Amino acid sequence: MRTNSHRAVYISLLAAIVLQLLPWSGVWVQIKPDFVLLVLLYWMLRAPHLCNIGTAWAAGLMMDLLNGDLFGQTALAYALTAFVAVVYQKRLILFTVLQQSGYVFMLLLINQITLIVLKLFMDSKQFSLLYFVSCLSSILLWHLVVNARWGIVKSSPDQQ
Repeated sequence: MRTNSHRAVYISLLAAIVLQLLPWSGVWVQIKPDFVLLVLLYWMLRAPHLCNIGTAWAAGLMMDLLNGDLFGQTALAYALTAFVAVVYQKRLILFTVLQQSGYVFMLLLINQITLIVLKLFMDSKQFSLLYFVSCLSSILLWHLVVNARWGIVKSSPDQQ
């Protein structure tokens, strides 16, 4: 059985940042999942002792710097989403995979709504419902990762 380590968390976060920064064009820009947030949620729900709200804040600051967004905007959205994820993490053990997916979908919506509110304060741009399409693609990717059981994390019963 593999043990959880900080190295696995940071390597997967680095891979997610690389995927997030790939040049997407056309319709793919609208449906691109938030890879970084998905990796953060995965580790926060599977190994909260390795990935926490501070990790989400740091990853958000990194994404703000790399995307050229307002500094702290993505960090605040990630931290708020991480807080909600960590608060209900212990109850998630009792959920089925479908119920867990509903919970992750709610977390993705919290992130998107937080970003919309922050962007409306700054730019006053109008957003359509297409802004939430990335939540649907993210939850499909979540199902792929969780159902594949790639062995990234296998927690023992005493860790739960």
